[in-house]
Amino acid sequence: MIKLIIVLIVLVPLVLIVGFLVSAYNRLVSLRNRFQNAFAQIDVQLKRRYDLIPNLVETAKGYIKHERGTLEAVTAARNLAASANARAAQRPGDEAAMKELSGAEAALAGTLSRLLAVAEAYPDLKANQTMLSLMEELTSTENKVAFARQAYNDAVMVYNTGREVFPTNLVAGAFNFTRAELFVIESPAEKQAPKVSFA
Repeated sequence: MIKLIIVLIVLVPLVLIVGFLVSAYNRLVSLRNRFQNAFAQIDVQLKRRYDLIPNLVETAKGYIKHERGTLEAVTAARNLAASANARAAQRPGDEAAMKELSGAEAALAGTLSRLLAVAEAYPDLKANQTMLSLMEELTSTENKVAFARQAYNDAVMVYNTGREVFPTNLVAGAFNFTRAELFVIESPAEKQAPKVSFA
């Protein structure tokens, strides 16, 4: 009888500790998968935007021949942003990858804004149906990117909080659940989707 009590005194706390470890580990995996999935949604929208930009540039090219530098800058910024997005998609939440993506997206937003400003000066381009359609799609995509970014940042916040609270932080440290980086906006101009006003 005494041996049974001793075994229970040792076994019950051990089962509780193992149960906690398994539960904490599984929760962290679930939270990590959520923010990675949320980044996948950003990735989808960014790729859609990257696909729209060459069509936008091609349409504008016929009208604003004297603005070759602006068109080339948009294309270069788009390519840099697409590359940064590909690297971030391989490591969602990685601090360096997310900062690179944020910077590339800010640069792309700046060049797109310049293109839109230049396009305002060309009435024929402003009236072009293809250009209007592309701009409408781009604006819609920008809104979807903003919503996806918010969902990602929310998921990252929940994950980071989950891995930092005691005693789960002990499990996170032991199993290398590293901190995830938010997708922050570096440039105040990039906080807003490009404004389209061809009316």
